[in-house]
Amino acid sequence: MLLHLIARGKIGRSPEGELVERYIKRIAWPTRVTELPEQGGTIPAPLGNAVSVVLDERGEALGSVALARRLEGWRDGGRREARFLIGAADGHPANTRAEADLLLSFGPATWPHLLVRAMLAEQLFRATAILANHPYHRDG
Repeated sequence: MLLHLIARGKIGRSPEGELVERYIKRIAWPTRVTELPEQGGTIPAPLGNAVSVVLDERGEALGSVALARRLEGWRDGGRREARFLIGAADGHPANTRAEADLLLSFGPATWPHLLVRAMLAEQLFRATAILANHPYHRDG
């Protein structure tokens, strides 16, 4: 299953960009990052049978193991792509949130979208490491 991060804003050469790159390279699953302008731009068409995860502060806060189990369920259920949408400063339009398969939150705090991208990349690496029984993740 392809893990596809679709994010508003250009990360460029920045500390956040270096973190994203570091974690993306470590994920054993196929990954893709698509950057869109702050406004406008076209979200790429999904692969068939994709799942849409929208990062939203009003969403569900999942622990790392719970996120891993969601990925596992989608993968084992035949989903070809998990799309993770990161909005700009104003978040996502209501229709994007309504159409999501999952609204995912990193807690009630408001995070800079570039930092959210790094946090998501790390959590996807951690989730795939959990599913591979890799020692990176430690319970407790």
